[in-house]
Formats: sequence, structure tokens, C-alpha cells
Amino acid sequence: MTGRPPKPTARQISEGDPRKYGVHRLEQKLETEPKAARGLPKCPSHLKGRARRVWKFWREELQAMNLDCRPDAQMLEGACVAYEAAVDAYETIQKQGRLVAKRVLDPETNKLVVVNVKPHPAVAQGNAAWALLKAFCSEFGLSPVSRTRLAIDRPAAGEADLMEILSRPRERRPEPSTEVVQ
Repeated sequence: MTGRPPKPTARQISEGDPRKYGVHRLEQKLETEPKAARGLPKCPSHLKGRARRVWKFWREELQAMNLDCRPDAQMLEGACVAYEAAVDAYETIQKQGRLVAKRVLDPETNKLVVVNVKPHPAVAQGNAAWALLKAFCSEFGLSPVSRTRLAIDRPAAGEADLMEILSRPRERRPEPSTEVVQ
């Protein structure tokens, strides 16, 4: 798919329907959209150490934002694995350095000589893991920008009552009677 991903229907409604699609049509569309079951399952048993801790942390955060849906468990698992891979690559780079030197034995001096220097393979692996993690986090609203995109303004209690009254269909007024009272 090219271009921007479509906005969620609830967000279109909260923004005031900028495309002028029609609030009632959007509300009908929102009612017909499938609703996922709430609550993420327990952490998968194969996640260990850092990935397990990240699962528990993100699970609590998603619950606090009311974004914890059961079908998203596999995506969250992928985010945890990507995070663990990114941090592992970072630790490898910290231990072994960013560059790898190729050394060859010089037959004349009988010493090792550096012939070629190239980036450590963990650099590319880490970059790919961080990019994948960023994609997962933006889907879940776990980055600052994606949280602002997911924000839905909730009216205050008094405003909700007013909005309910204003959103009701108009009631027809009784036609004035033609009787003359004397």
C-alpha cells in the first residue's frame, strides 16, 4: 500500500470528520468494525530475560492506555524479540567495537598486517532490529509521536451531557393551532 495508512474511524470522529464523509456514516462504520477481546495473555514461555521484562512492562503500559487487545499479542511478542535483538547487538558492539579489521600475514615481515577495515556485522543487525522495533512501537502507540496520533479527546462529564443533548435528533414542534382563544 502506498501513502499514509488510513486513520482509525474513532479518530476521524474525534477530529470532526475532516474529509466531510459524514459523522453518521462514520458512526455506523465504527459500530460495524470488529471489536477485539481485551486483555493480553501471559508472557510466552520462550521469552526469557530482557524480552520477558519488556513484555511485562509494555503489557502494563498498554493496559493503562486501554490498548491491550488479545489479537495483538503476537505483534507485542515481535516487538519484545526485536528489542532484545537490538540491545544484544548494541552490547556486542560495545565489547568488540564498531569496526572489524581483516588481518593478513605478511610473508616478508612475518607479522599480521591490517588489509581491510569494515563495519562490524552487529551494526547492521542492530540497525535493522531498532527499525523493526520502531515500527512495532508506532503501531502500539509506544512512541511519543504515535501517542499523539492515537489521542482521542474525551469530553468532561458536563460536556458529555451537553454533547448527548446536542447530538439527539431534532424533535418536531407541534404546529401552532389555528384556534383563536377569546
